[in-house]
Amino acid sequence: MLGIIAALAYGILAMIGGIIGYKQAGSKISLLSGSISGLLLIVAAFAQLQGQTWGLTLAAVVTAVLVIVFVSRLVKTRKLMPAGLMTGFGVLALVLILNQIIVGS
Repeated sequence: MLGIIAALAYGILAMIGGIIGYKQAGSKISLLSGSISGLLLIVAAFAQLQGQTWGLTLAAVVTAVLVIVFVSRLVKTRKLMPAGLMTGFGVLALVLILNQIIVGS
């Protein structure tokens, strides 16, 4: 269950981050990528809640991609906000999602 909660929370955080990126920097790509990735994570969480086994797999893939993107941004910018924050939360979410896939609780 923690994996589902982590996917849902990280999805909401991604959407909020995309909106903030758009409002602060006028970045349409932040809005688009945050909205799409956030929506995918939320859909994955709800699919898993409905018993669809592909839900956590989708959440793990989306989260892993986001972690890679934010790690590369963190290395490039060396700024904790937002890249460091999203990397940290992404790694935590990915661990919880993978744990639920592997252990199956």
